[in-house]
Formats: sequence, C-alpha cells, structure tokens
Amino acid sequence: MNLELIIQIAILNLFVQNFVIARFLGLCPFIGQSDDKKKAIGMGVAVTFVMTMASLVTYVLFAYVLRQNSWFLVTFFGADSAITRGGLVEVLKTASYILVIAALVQFVEMFLRRHVPALYRSMGIYLALITTNCAVLGVALLNTTDAPRDIGLLGAVLQGFFAGLGFTLVMLLMAGIRERLQYLNVPRCFRGAPIAFLCTGLMALAFLGFAGMAT
Repeated sequence: MNLELIIQIAILNLFVQNFVIARFLGLCPFIGQSDDKKKAIGMGVAVTFVMTMASLVTYVLFAYVLRQNSWFLVTFFGADSAITRGGLVEVLKTASYILVIAALVQFVEMFLRRHVPALYRSMGIYLALITTNCAVLGVALLNTTDAPRDIGLLGAVLQGFFAGLGFTLVMLLMAGIRERLQYLNVPRCFRGAPIAFLCTGLMALAFLGFAGMAT
C-alpha cells in the first residue's frame, strides 16, 4: 500500500465520508457525550480503539472464515451451493461482527473501570452502547462485504483507525460548540438536543467543502 492511498483513506474518513457528519452513523453517543470535552475525548478514544480492532478482526474473520468458498461453511453448515453459502454469510457476518465488537467493548469497559473510574462513570450507558453503535458495525461491513473493492487487511485497519479519528474530531468540535452555547441565551425550545442537531447539520454543510479532496 503506497502513501497516496493511505492519505486518500485518511482524508475520506476524516472529512469527506466522516461517519457522523456525512453518513450520520453513531449519532447516539455523538449527541449524548459531546457536551463536555473530557467526555468527548474519552468516548472518541474508546470508539477509535474499538473501530480499529474490530476492522482487524472482522476482516480476518470474513477473509478466512466467512467467504463464500470457505471450507468452514461447507464442513459445519453443509453449505453445498453458492446460494446457501451466500445466505449463510449474510446471516453469520452480522452476528459474528457484533460478537467481536461486544468483546472489544467489554475489554474497554473493564480497562476504564479499573484505571479511569471517573471517566467510566461519566460515560454511563453510552460506553456499553458502543456495542450497538452503527458506526462501528458500519466500518466493519464497509471493510468486507460492502466494500466497493478489496482494500486488504492493512487498508481495513487504516480505514477503521481514521474513521475513529474522524468520530473523535467531530466529537471535539461539537463539545467546543456546546460548551460555548451554555453561555448564550438560547431560546427555550432549542435548548438541549434541538440546538445540538441544528449545529450538527451546519457542521455537515461545512464538511461538504472537503468533498472534492478525495474520491
């Protein structure tokens, strides 16, 4: 993999196809944890770690276990036709990917509870919700079955890593905006989630300016 492709993956996932701003995935932790910069950084680092490791494990799982011609499907599930194997891949990929993500989130949760208890308590339910975060599952699918072309193991890992960094970037931007909003006289009907979604929409329009940087 050359440097040009690495830069392209970075720009795409950080700006052009940002999972929150462009794809609108992972909005639950984005809105719930972006009211404070410390919580935003903690959530961003946790999601980046899970995305990177999930990209690594799920790509290996798909390439060497779940691919349609895999001996695993034939031996254990009797997948003796292309249609049957294809159906099993569709069923097993989601279940297996979620199990991988859940295991990684459990590891992060145990680490934070033991070493950073204050951050663990501040994250609350949103830490566990990383398991069902559609952005994490989305990057795993885009690296494997939904990828327009095979980018390889290194490309998958890099895409997961930069997708996590893109998530962290918009988390920090939104945290800065919401901290400033606390000192403004926001109309009552716009306080809380409404103004947060409005600012997210304006950020999405601003990020459109990066659309021509990479394709």
